[in-house]
Amino acid sequence: MTTSGEQGGVGEPDAFERLWTPHRIQYLQGENKPASSDEVDCPFCLIPAMDDAEGLIVHRGTAAFAVLNLYPYNAGHLLICPYRHVADYTDLTDDETGEVAELTKQAMRTMREVSSPQGFNLGMNQGNVAGAGIAAHLHQHVVPRWGGDANFLPVIGRTKTMPQLLGDTREMFAAAWPKE
Repeated sequence: MTTSGEQGGVGEPDAFERLWTPHRIQYLQGENKPASSDEVDCPFCLIPAMDDAEGLIVHRGTAAFAVLNLYPYNAGHLLICPYRHVADYTDLTDDETGEVAELTKQAMRTMREVSSPQGFNLGMNQGNVAGAGIAAHLHQHVVPRWGGDANFLPVIGRTKTMPQLLGDTREMFAAAWPKE
């Protein structure tokens, strides 16, 4: 028996509201992760063959590209990826290193113009033990941050709310990215 305001069904009712993010289960179960370290099934090797909207590509450079993270830590989370299938930062060519750095800087400028973040997290996870979801293909994370964006939801509820669809975010970033 439940009283007014209580949740019926399985489990004990509590004062928490639930935000459901069922799309995250795909990531947690390993969907879209390559079965091997080969280029054949690497998403960062497959994405450049897609059109920009389908692949969530914001910008294509000569040696690297900017793409929205399909499983973002925060709204607007971009990845800067070299086209070449390379796992280790020390294996990048000088041109690749330079373009990854330049695209990272431009990503920050574009995000500031589009969504006014108050800070950024930048980083590369090198190897599975360091947290790389796709360790075989190097990628630089550019994560915009705002005051208060890290609250109880990710810590306690293991949930992150995203205020915008990835396709809409890609369109805004791509339109604001300087044309060469």
